[in-house]
Amino acid sequence: METSSNIQRRKIIHIDMDAFYASVEQRDNPELRGKALAVGGSPEGRGGVVATASYEARKFGVRSAMPSKQALQLCPEIIFVRPRFAVYKEVSQGIREIFRRYTDLIEPLSLDEAYLDVTKDKLGIGSAIDIAKQIKQAIKDELQLTASAGVSINKFVAKIASDMNKPDGLTFIGPSTIESFMEKLPVEKFFGVGKVTAEKMKKMGLFTGADLKTLPEDDMHRHFGKAGRFYYQICRGIDVREVQPNRETKSIGAEDTFAYDLTEIDEMYIELDKISKTVCNRLEHHGLKGRTITLKIKYSDFKQITRNHSMAQPVDDLPTVSETAKKLLLATEPDGKRIRLLGVTLSNFGEIAPKQRRVDHPDQLFLF
Repeated sequence: METSSNIQRRKIIHIDMDAFYASVEQRDNPELRGKALAVGGSPEGRGGVVATASYEARKFGVRSAMPSKQALQLCPEIIFVRPRFAVYKEVSQGIREIFRRYTDLIEPLSLDEAYLDVTKDKLGIGSAIDIAKQIKQAIKDELQLTASAGVSINKFVAKIASDMNKPDGLTFIGPSTIESFMEKLPVEKFFGVGKVTAEKMKKMGLFTGADLKTLPEDDMHRHFGKAGRFYYQICRGIDVREVQPNRETKSIGAEDTFAYDLTEIDEMYIELDKISKTVCNRLEHHGLKGRTITLKIKYSDFKQITRNHSMAQPVDDLPTVSETAKKLLLATEPDGKRIRLLGVTLSNFGEIAPKQRRVDHPDQLFLF
């Protein structure tokens, strides 16, 4: 067990590429530069969702995971482009090579973002801020793309920081300002707080980190389960998670809470098709196939169940994922039931990476 006197002090950088897929498309096709662009979706607005929107499209309110029909309504001149995942993966490898010049402690979250622990950098630069500047410049010079960076003493704060001054931003949140920063942060910005949890918090009068700090840890746990203990720590700026270079994705999924309860099988099937398509896009994004398909159902009375089926071979194709989810739904005898949420997840990608050593105390202040 480590003690507070021998904890490895950390300097963490979170790098997040700016509108990654769309930026690659604009880089490779000069005719698309400066245009409102959506990667994914359908030009007729008949189906599909936006994987990434260019900043020109975001000005109209177009966002990732938005149905293409809605994107077209918000921005009639938007250009839809088919994703080229092989190209994005190749570019992502180039980005990782730049990271490796500075550290081997790299934890990719997806093709376009990663955590870096530069506490002991390979080049002996010492300053995490200077390293972030050099990485951003290398990405710009060598790949003709821009990235935003967040720098702090832990993963949670670094990730929040990277999103503050996009695009092409660099934000440092130092130890002396973390607590006041977290107190002002809206609850929906906290890691792991989704729409439903955020609404629950607001109904309890909890709107900011400062509000969350008023709850004792046991109350946090009582209201929000295991996640409550994590919220108790992060609203105080404490995050002891290490950068895990061997981190592997264990599951990929998507879910949707509906504006009204679903009661018709046809409606449920339509929603499962949409959710399954999002999952398959994410599988392709990560280059993964899964053997186990899990269906999640939440009813109008908030009762929740899951059902799963394991395939003989790993899959990532939409017909298999969607049809399996529908069969799992039918096995629950949904007739006459009111469903408020459906979710689909794929897992069992392969062997799980060894667990990393856990640190039991927060980091301490030192020079960045």
